[in-house]
Order: sequence, then C-alpha cells, then structure tokens
Amino acid sequence: MPRNPLKRLVGARRQSAGEGAPAAPARTPRYGVRVETRHRRVRRQRDRGREAFLARVVNDWWDRLISAVFGGKFSEQTEQYLAHQTKRDYVCNTLGQAAWGSLFPLLTMVATWLVGAEQAGLFSMAFTVGTLLLFLANYGVRTYQVSDLDEMRSFLDYQINRFATCAVMLAVGWLWCQIRGYDAEMFSICMGVLVFRAVDGLADVYEGRLQQKDKLYLAGLSQAARCVLALVAFSLALLVTHSLPVASWAMAVGAVASLLLLTAPLAFFETDRSMPATLRGVRELFVECFPLFLALFLYNLIDSVPKFAMEGALSYDNQLYYNAMYFPAHSILMVAGFIYKPQLVRLARIWDDPEKHRRFDLLVLAMIGVIALVTGAMALFMATLGIPLMSLMYGLDFEQFRGLCLVMVATGGVCACIDFLYQIVTVLRAQGEVSKLYLIAFAFSVPVAMLLVSFSGLAGAVVGSLVSMAILLTLLVMEYLSIRRKASRAL
Repeated sequence: MPRNPLKRLVGARRQSAGEGAPAAPARTPRYGVRVETRHRRVRRQRDRGREAFLARVVNDWWDRLISAVFGGKFSEQTEQYLAHQTKRDYVCNTLGQAAWGSLFPLLTMVATWLVGAEQAGLFSMAFTVGTLLLFLANYGVRTYQVSDLDEMRSFLDYQINRFATCAVMLAVGWLWCQIRGYDAEMFSICMGVLVFRAVDGLADVYEGRLQQKDKLYLAGLSQAARCVLALVAFSLALLVTHSLPVASWAMAVGAVASLLLLTAPLAFFETDRSMPATLRGVRELFVECFPLFLALFLYNLIDSVPKFAMEGALSYDNQLYYNAMYFPAHSILMVAGFIYKPQLVRLARIWDDPEKHRRFDLLVLAMIGVIALVTGAMALFMATLGIPLMSLMYGLDFEQFRGLCLVMVATGGVCACIDFLYQIVTVLRAQGEVSKLYLIAFAFSVPVAMLLVSFSGLAGAVVGSLVSMAILLTLLVMEYLSIRRKASRAL
C-alpha cells in the first residue's frame, strides 16, 4: 500500500469496485487514427444487420424459387407469409400505389433531362396510349376478383381471361399505330410502352389473387418492385444510348423479369391451389365484367380526349406540360386509393349484411369528405410551393401555368370521387347500370375538347377535362342514389 493517504483511499475504492489494478491512463490518439466510439460501433453493427437481413431475404427467395422450378410444384409450396396483416396492407399497398403513380412523372422527368421537352412529349403521348389500353388488359376484373369472397370463379379462370385481354390489347395497340401512321421511332416507342403495360396488366391478376387472400401487402411489394425495376432500366438505357425506343424496350424487359421472378411465383406460393378452369367460368367473366371494363375504359378515354385533341393541333411539348400539371392532381386519386382500396373486401362484407346498409352510406359520405379535404390541401400546396418545385424538377417554367395548375387540381378531386363511386358501384354489383353514363359523358367530352383546344390550345384542354369529368361525376352521384333507393325498397 502506498504511504500517501490520498493514494491509499483511491486504491481502496478501485479494489471495492472490482477493478483491481489501476486503469491505464487515457492516451491521445495519433493524428489520422480513427477512434471507434460506442455509438459508431452500434451503428455499424445495425447497418450490417440490415444488409444481412436483405441478403437473407433475397437468398431465401431465390432458393425457394429455384427449388420450385426444378421440383415443378409451384402451387404445393408451403405458405410463409401471414394473412390479415392490416398495418402491413396499408403500408405496403401505399408503397406500391405510390411507386405506380409516380412512375410516369419520373419517367418524363428523366426523358426531359436527357433528351429534351419535345422528345419527352413524344414519350408522354406513347405512355398515354399505353395507359388507355391498360384498361383493356385489366378488363375491369380486379375489383370483381378481390370481392369474389366465395370464389365463384377459379383463379385459373381469371388467368385465362387476363392472358386473352392482354393479347387483344397488344393487337389493338399495333393497329392504332398503323392507323395513326406513326414513323419508325414513334412506333418502336409505342410498342415498347405497350409491352410494359401488357405485363403490368398481367401482373395485376396475380396481385389481385394475393389481395383476395388478404395478403395485400405482398401485392403492394410486388407492384413497387416492378415499377422500380422499370424506372432503373429505362433511366440507364436512356443515359447510355439517348434513344427513347431502346429505353422503352428496356423498361418492358424489366417488367417481364419482375413478373417471372417475383409476382407470379409469389401468387402461386402464398395462395391456395386453384380449382380447374372451366369454359363457362371464363365466358361468364367476360360477360359479367364487360360493364366494368366499358365504364373504366370510357372513363380513361374521357380523361385522354384532351391529349388526343392536342396531338393533332399542338406540338408535342404541350403533351409534357399537360401531363406535368396533371401529376399533382393525380396524387389526389392515389391518396384516396391508399385509404379505401385496402378496405374493399370489408366494404363488401358490410354491404352483405342488410342491417349495416346505413353504416355503408355513412362510410361513402365520409370518404367523399376526405377527398374534398385532400383536394383543398393539394390546392394550397400548389399555390405556395408546388409550382416552383415543378419548375425545378423539370427544368421548365411552370409559373406561366399557375391558374391552369389549380384548375387541374380541381379536376383531380373530381376524378378521385368518380373512381371511388365506381368501386362502390362494383361492390354493389350494379356495374351494368353505369356504362350508359360513361357513354353519355364521352359523347359530351369529344366536342367539348375539340372546340376548346382549337380556340384556346393548352388552356382549352385543361378546362375541357374539368368540364367532362364534372358531367360524369354528376351522373354517377344520381345513379348511386337511384341504386340505393332500389335496394331500400327491396328490403
């Protein structure tokens, strides 16, 4: 023991704490030597754990896929993911819908940066045609499929239906290009986009199967992966080649890869084995869903009429401006879909109970109120930060279109209400009643768009879109009230 009383006291305390020998004095690290603190070490371990998790998920999926391919038994794989995961459904469906909705604007931004506004407008027109014909590929079956709770139609029936509609879509797209007389460049761009959209439509039937089995979160992840892969393939191809046809076909190849490696296997692995297909089942799907297809196709046609009117009268850069202004409005439609689409199966169950019809009406009114609030919030955002942000992202001046941007936001709110009411009518199984309303609105939209575009150009196209959609919404509200009155009398 040291003779100094202070040193004896310090030594006693160290021994009582169990430290034994005195600790070595702290040394100042040499210049340039990095000292790893506890915080850095924990963060590095956490990052390594995340990387290990992602690698493990990918490796496990690849092993599962390879074993199924060589075993030849996709439908006999053991399910590994749980159903009835409401929180995951909302989060992952939101992720998938956000990726799907933002894909078009991101693609046009990339095209604008790399090949200019005129070429980006050309691509926008091709994507408009592809999106319109996507409704032909989907044939209005998704909502019908996910609300088929008793599985009156087998999954094979739905698959055969979708393969047929996708083939028809590609044939109609090719015919449209021939009728329009597009040159070789525009024809190649259109066909690349059409193949991408056909794969998108084909993947929808597998994602619908996952939603039908209450695994919507898996469908959302599949959709997000397809969109991300398509965006990356398009961007890299355009960056390297500066060729829109090459980039469009690269996007299509990316979509095919995601379908074969993720979407289709996921549906087979994580759902029950399908009952055999029947000719009657496939035929009845075409018959029963035709009103749904007609309504959706006409809706998108009404939405696209101003773009087709501009194609013959204005330069292609106007297509870019129109679509860029519509993207913020389209986000209203997306947000509304995030809220109500995961609940379609539950809404169908509520409607099946006659004692809950009043609750069903209250939910419809509440959703329309939510859409109105979202529209107001988007208008406020566009009036303050939105327009400067758009100018920054595209590298173009959108301040000159401030008034048109706000008109387009109003159009987005109207479109969100239309889409929601269409889904509700499908749940009510009264889809045959609304097809005539879309025909009436389409008959109004064509002359309105042609006249306004010829008189006012781009501004006429924007105003014409709002007028046409307002007419359609008015007709749908009147029809919904009529359907509910008939249902009340039947009780």
